Amino acid sequence: MEYKYNFDEVIDRRGTNAYKTDAMKMKIGREGLIPLWVADMDFKAPPQIIEAFRKRIDHGIFGYTIPSKNYYDAIINWLSSQHGWSVSREELSYIPGIVKGIGLAIDHFTNEGDKIIIQPPVYHPFRLVPQAQNRTVVENPLLFDGENYTMDLGGLKKIVSEQQCKILILCNPHNPVGIAWSREVLQEVAEICAAHNVLVISDEIHAEILHNGYKHTPFATVSEKAAQHSITFMAPSKTFNLAGIVCSYAVIKNHDLRKSYYNYLKRAELDQGTLFSYLATEVAYTLCDDWRKEMTAYVWDNVQFVAGYLQKNIPQIKALIPQASFLVWLDCSGLQLDHKALVCLFRDQAGLALNDGATFGSQGAGFMRLNVGCPRSTLEKALRQLKEAVG
Repeated sequence: MEYKYNFDEVIDRRGTNAYKTDAMKMKIGREGLIPLWVADMDFKAPPQIIEAFRKRIDHGIFGYTIPSKNYYDAIINWLSSQHGWSVSREELSYIPGIVKGIGLAIDHFTNEGDKIIIQPPVYHPFRLVPQAQNRTVVENPLLFDGENYTMDLGGLKKIVSEQQCKILILCNPHNPVGIAWSREVLQEVAEICAAHNVLVISDEIHAEILHNGYKHTPFATVSEKAAQHSITFMAPSKTFNLAGIVCSYAVIKNHDLRKSYYNYLKRAELDQGTLFSYLATEVAYTLCDDWRKEMTAYVWDNVQFVAGYLQKNIPQIKALIPQASFLVWLDCSGLQLDHKALVCLFRDQAGLALNDGATFGSQGAGFMRLNVGCPRSTLEKALRQLKEAVG
């Protein structure tokens, strides 16, 4: 494929306070590793966003800012064009980050000791945030047959019927295993949760990086029950590499839920974004879809490169092909190492910084999460080092 944008450019992020590089020693224990862990990409943001920032910077005044009509229209039109989802202005609110939005919803809608359902192996803040708020985390693990993951709907039904759970935190698409949940699965989740008045918080931050013909289905669109028993959190940050800008937002269809949560945010001005968060969202959603399509194609090529390289050179490690996102879940069970030795292999012998699979739950032991949102040359070097270490 001929690329208009240069995703092969290698950009040194060290010394920019990038979590991915400059927190490595603190979080992983070593410096100088190839950074393939934190879930942001190593590509420059779309040039349209950079140019919009430059133009705004040249203005020179960065005072208090309000969201414009264009900001809301950009989100509304994007959700309509990308997902066929009709959303109105009053159903939207800025939030100060999706993890923060989840934490705030837990704080507002539950009390200490209340039960929160997660489906591991899953993004670790889903477990850590409720625990830090003294809530009880109930696990409904995904089912894994050695090849594919599925949602344990029977297990979910049993949990909500036998325990008084208040919230299910849904990862849609799922991080780290990369599933874009089908409409049928989400409809069943909605039926189960609505029957027991369980609020579904749906994290849909990876909704626009889809591969191989898969589609994203917003949870709230699958049925009226889903719409009335859910809060959806979305953002352009993963798709357009804007995580440091913090441009997340919530969509709530239920009038009473919306009024309660948005008023809660408003009381502490948590519904107010920054000048650049509003601007980045507007430009990303109106001018950058061609960049998104090229980025997704490049990432898909990286996924296939990793899978092919491992199959040919390190068959003990198998890449589970993601349906969504720039994250690849690696099944390392063929190495026959205990998890501590596996982590040491990647970090100390191969010189690579990946996410330790066990951080996503005990079900992640024997797995590692690889970020392929980077130049191909970075992946080539990393896999050569891994091959040598395994050898």
